[in-house]
Amino acid sequence: MIKGISKLSAIPMRLEPSDTSEMVNQVIFGESYDVLEQRKKWIRIRLHHDRYEGWIDRKQASFMDDAQADALKEAPQRIASDLIELVSRKDGGSFFPIFLGSYIPGLDAENNFELAGEVFHYNGPTLTKMQSRTELIETAFSYLHAPYLWGGRTPAGIDCSGFTQMVYRLAGYQIPRDAYQQAELGETLSFIEESEPGDLAFFDNAEGRIIHVGLILQDNYILHASGKVRLDRLDQSGIFNAEERQHTHKLRVIKKVIA
Repeated sequence: MIKGISKLSAIPMRLEPSDTSEMVNQVIFGESYDVLEQRKKWIRIRLHHDRYEGWIDRKQASFMDDAQADALKEAPQRIASDLIELVSRKDGGSFFPIFLGSYIPGLDAENNFELAGEVFHYNGPTLTKMQSRTELIETAFSYLHAPYLWGGRTPAGIDCSGFTQMVYRLAGYQIPRDAYQQAELGETLSFIEESEPGDLAFFDNAEGRIIHVGLILQDNYILHASGKVRLDRLDQSGIFNAEERQHTHKLRVIKKVIA
C-alpha cells in the first residue's frame, strides 16, 4: 500500500474530493497515512495515528517508499510543544511554521530529521515522555482563545474533539478523532464530583447523539472549544455560559480515560 506523510503545517482533509466539500480534519506536520484511493486531483487517505479517513489535495501529498516508511516507524517520536515554531528545509534553507502537537521523528544531535527523503532542521522544544494530569491541564490552557474551526486541530483553529485529541497527544495518549468515538473510551463516572482534572465530559443533542466534548478542570470548570477555546462552568445539567447566562450544552456522560 502506498504511504505518505505531511510536510506542510496543516493539510485540509475533506469529506468528499472537492475544494468546496467540508473540512472534517487536518493532517498536521509529521503525520503519516495510507493511500486508499487515487484520483487525478485527490487522494483518499487513512491516518496512521487514529485511522481517520478523508480526501486531501494530491498537490499537498508527499509519498514514501517502503524503506522511508519503515525508517519513520522505527524513529524515536518527538512532539513539538510550542504554539508555533519554525522548521527549515536543509536543501534550500526556507523556513515555514509548524504548530503545537506536530510530530518531529528521529531528531538527531544537530537537530535535523528526515521526512520521506527530505531533511529538515528544528530547534524548538519537544515532548518525549508521558505527562502528568497537571502538565496535561497546563498544555490545554495553551489553546485558550484559539478560534473554533470545524475540522481544525491547531491553535490557529480547532474544534472540540480536535482540542481534546491534541491535548491528550501532548500528554502522551492517543485517542480517537471525533467526540462520539472518544466517548467510547475509559470508565464512566456517575457524578462530576468523582472526576479529576483531565477527565472528559461529553454532551448530546435532542436526538441523543454525542456532539461535543470538553476537558474537566478543578472546581467544576470545563475547558472546551465553542466559538473559541473557552472556560465555563460545568454542572449536572451541562455547560453554563456566564456570558449568555444559560446552559449551552447538555451533559451526557463523564469519562475517566487516564487511570
